[in-house]
Amino acid sequence: MSGCSHSAGAAEARDPVCGMAVDPARTPHHADHAGHTYYFCSGRCRERFVAAPGNFLGERPASADDPGAIYTCPMHPEVRKVGPGDCPKCGMALEPLAPSAEADDGGEVRALARRFAWLVALTLPVLVVAMGPHLVGHDWPVRWAGPIGWLEAVLASVAVLWGGAPFFRRGWRSLRPWSPNMYTLIALGTGVAWLYSVAALLVPGLFPVGFRTHGRVGVYFESAAVIVTLVTLGDLLELRARRRTGEALKALLSLAPKTAHRLEHGDEHEVPLESVRAGDLLRVRPGEKVPVDGVATEGESHVDESMLTGEPMPVAKGGGDHLTAGTVNQDGTLVLRAEKVGGETLLAQIVALVAQAQRSRAPLQRVADRVAAWFVPAVVAVALVAFAAWAVLGPEPPLAHALIAAVSVLIIACPCALGLATPISIMVASGRGAQVGVLFRDAAAIEALHRVDTLVLDKTGTLTEGRPALREVVALGEVPRERLLALAAALEQSSEHPLARAVVAGAQAGGVALPAASGFLALTGRGVRGRVDGNDVALGNARLLRELGIALGDAVEEQAERLRGGGATVMFLAVDGALVGLVAVADRVKAGAPDALDTVRREGLRIVMLTGDNATTAQAVAHELRIDEVHADVSPADKAAVVEQLKREGRRVAMAGDGINDAPALAAADVGIAMGGGTDVAMESAQVTLIRAELSAIGRARALSQAAVRNIHQNLFFAFVYNAVGVPLAAGVLYPFFGVVLSPMVAALAMSLSSVSVVSNALRLRRVAI
Repeated sequence: MSGCSHSAGAAEARDPVCGMAVDPARTPHHADHAGHTYYFCSGRCRERFVAAPGNFLGERPASADDPGAIYTCPMHPEVRKVGPGDCPKCGMALEPLAPSAEADDGGEVRALARRFAWLVALTLPVLVVAMGPHLVGHDWPVRWAGPIGWLEAVLASVAVLWGGAPFFRRGWRSLRPWSPNMYTLIALGTGVAWLYSVAALLVPGLFPVGFRTHGRVGVYFESAAVIVTLVTLGDLLELRARRRTGEALKALLSLAPKTAHRLEHGDEHEVPLESVRAGDLLRVRPGEKVPVDGVATEGESHVDESMLTGEPMPVAKGGGDHLTAGTVNQDGTLVLRAEKVGGETLLAQIVALVAQAQRSRAPLQRVADRVAAWFVPAVVAVALVAFAAWAVLGPEPPLAHALIAAVSVLIIACPCALGLATPISIMVASGRGAQVGVLFRDAAAIEALHRVDTLVLDKTGTLTEGRPALREVVALGEVPRERLLALAAALEQSSEHPLARAVVAGAQAGGVALPAASGFLALTGRGVRGRVDGNDVALGNARLLRELGIALGDAVEEQAERLRGGGATVMFLAVDGALVGLVAVADRVKAGAPDALDTVRREGLRIVMLTGDNATTAQAVAHELRIDEVHADVSPADKAAVVEQLKREGRRVAMAGDGINDAPALAAADVGIAMGGGTDVAMESAQVTLIRAELSAIGRARALSQAAVRNIHQNLFFAFVYNAVGVPLAAGVLYPFFGVVLSPMVAALAMSLSSVSVVSNALRLRRVAI
């Protein structure tokens, strides 16, 4: 902490992380950002600043309105580009990488809607001119033929060259990195139809007899114009649907207020949320949202935490209670001390995790990628074969029919639906998970969780509440029970161990006065020692007693086993070298745990419990929860080894835990599940995080995973079947049997609706019951 002081002098700087005054000449910790040098009181503060400077300087992540915002492709998340544009791989419009709470003004949607409206206005007259004679049964008068033909050509050309310009541009770009896509086919199909029609209008003498009907070369201006219009309609419907996939993320972002009421020197000021720093005192009035994560220092109220827990009942809060950003204060005024601000709040971490999952690629995507690699060349080949077949075997005029068939094949083929099948489902499922308190780190976690057949559970904090309570004090001699508890609690006052806190809390609840203790010594894995009221006192396990040369005896062992059989952890109390009592501490099984495990068990999962506790206590908890396989007295390394062994046996393992000691096992599992309220290390090691630390959330996570994978399979099946059926139909496979020929306009409509159908099917995940 060199260079740090509590009062700023003229030459001092302010640490942007902790707010403390720093002497730039004395501190070795500094960093440059945006042309400015910042100084820090410690290396830890510098590390946090360098990792995310915007969190401490009031900077917002780049959103859609920022000129330097990074955009990415929903189908190819590896594509990154500054500013909006088109994906060089698939041609789709890029979307902002960073989520934004700002309301979407729909500018892109409105612009596309205006383009579509103009295209309709241009295309309808073209359709009337081209199809009118067929509808009324009479050709246009001869004197009208010339002007009407030119009117059709001009309106269609404007529709194709102006309205279809984005398609031609994207199709051309796809050739430069050689990544042919949907727009390659659209540009090729509409381009061929329009160029052929222009040539037929201007120089009809160049065309052989095979192109002529009743002595005239037919034109297909209406097909080219209608194709462009229908594809634009498909893009508009798809864009509107895709906008809805991000609603869950925007709902989360909107939970954070934009301002906070900061208390400074007795005065209250409304300040932007970005200016709040750790350590600031903030007032939260009734009805307001909690601005940052912190601890209540004054006041009492009830806080609606349903956005985290899903529970509608408000939670009572007072001095010392933790408050979470985005929760809603109900009926009282609270003052909180800010602890986590900016990107460190739980809400910000949830948003970041959901956004990361939405932009990741699932292993199932590899199927679509492999198909897409050869799909477009294969479609072009089919179009050429169809042209040749119709040219040789087709009816009069054969070449005209051949051209129509080739264009129909090019238009109906839609790799876009295939590419969207997986990422659009992942995006919706990630948002749905956030709404029910299930956070997936990436798409692979969503896919992997549905295949899990073995669930490994840590005991403390996962199956049990993780808050041990004093259950019983047993006197083994003439020392009264209250005196034994006073000695044990006095010694444990200096310990931070959960068992120690349970003993102290039990003594305080019983009104036991605690004497002073000295010479405190914590013995890792054994217990504690010290002096209380002039006596040498030791409290710990049987190993500690053996080290002190104190024998337990059969009667004491029976007493201890009785307590362990009830699920308690037993500690032995020795005073001046003599065993005088037993202290039993128990951690209660979580409410709802039996029902939650029954649900998981009915789904066919094998349940395994791991714990560092002794075998008797572990078996008591396992018996209560009907768990058959238990591994007790295991270290963190042993937990990971058990998971690895299960995997070697061919099991697909999910591991759920909440502590630092669970991190190795969480990392070793096929899917690590961190229980909410656990340590940061556990959450960083896991692929799935449950905001609410309840076992039923594991069932919800797996149900959502199964629904998402099922939805992806449906999308892939639809995309494959669509192309497997559509391409042969467009090529004219039914013509020899039924005389049916697919028009390019019908092909364009079918192609556009295929992508919309995939997105609409994915949106059903927003309503899935879990």
